[in-house]
Amino acid sequence: MARPAEVFARELSEAEAERLVKITRTTKDRVRLRRAGIVLASTQGRSATDAAAMFAMTAAYAREVIHAFNDQGFAALDPKWSGGRPPRFGPQARETIARVAKTAPAQLGWPFTTWSLSKLVEHLREREQIVVSTETVRQVLRTAGISWQATKTWKGSRDPEFTVKKDRILQLYDQATTGTVPDGGRVVCVDEFGPLNLQPRPGHGWFPRRRPTRRRATYTRTGGVRHMYAALDLASGQMFYRFRDRKRSQEFLDFLRQLRQRFPTGRLHVVCDNFSPHRHHRVASWCAAHDVELVFTPTHASWLNWIEAEFTALRYFTLDGSDYPSHTAQEAAIAGYVRWHNRHATPKRRFAANSKIRRPDYLPNVA
Repeated sequence: MARPAEVFARELSEAEAERLVKITRTTKDRVRLRRAGIVLASTQGRSATDAAAMFAMTAAYAREVIHAFNDQGFAALDPKWSGGRPPRFGPQARETIARVAKTAPAQLGWPFTTWSLSKLVEHLREREQIVVSTETVRQVLRTAGISWQATKTWKGSRDPEFTVKKDRILQLYDQATTGTVPDGGRVVCVDEFGPLNLQPRPGHGWFPRRRPTRRRATYTRTGGVRHMYAALDLASGQMFYRFRDRKRSQEFLDFLRQLRQRFPTGRLHVVCDNFSPHRHHRVASWCAAHDVELVFTPTHASWLNWIEAEFTALRYFTLDGSDYPSHTAQEAAIAGYVRWHNRHATPKRRFAANSKIRRPDYLPNVA
């Protein structure tokens, strides 16, 4: 069998030669680098076999590259990706996989409450005639924006005056935001934080891999409990607090007196929940005599109290991952955080902006 005639790259101009060398030095695409290297070797007088050996390719591949370069120029160096094999499962099959994953297994006749990937694959094979692997199902669900998540609970408010109370609270929040509370009034959100026990609590932190800090798992509650009364001033964003042994109407009334002393002028609008001490007749009488309005949140709607968000941060940064030896140490840590919070506080703005709760057709009781 006769040996194939040698093929060489055409003669290059000085500018083309410089461009070819630059490609071999700077390109990050391996295919383009390989093709440019074969052409460069050919221009230096190396045979196709020698040029191919430099890149662990066949001589036939090198000849093909050289021929293409002679015909197309530098365009022949760019890889022509075909896009790979077409997807095995079309839009209809993918929609079916996503729909089944979002459907409770019991509704489809299976004796379990949640899917695993293997159970999902079994259902698709037996009921939908779609033979697919667990990895493909995972990728399809990920592309569809479906992820593995924990279920959550919620409690709808069935307060017959929900809309009236909600609108009143949102009105006060908006007035506090714009500084238009009537007659120089002040809007303050109040709630109790606790009970505060002495016990180890789980938390998060940055630790060496597989070596997290550990807390004791056994404990006895011999230190009793404490309660924290807290108020959030929307005009400044600052928090005020007091620790007490109990949370009765008299403790709540004492806290209101302290707030009234702190804000002595103008009407004081106090947003609070429906805890029975808040509605005690002594509290109501004192508020009426001292120009204090108690604005109650609807039942099962404590999320309307702006201070709840502050309590979430307070719990995260002072209680999670802690194991305080005494109430004194625990209260000192909480007090330190509140002081830090107040130094960085800014006026509260935009409560539930653009939220569905601001729409007039919002229905809280729909399950």
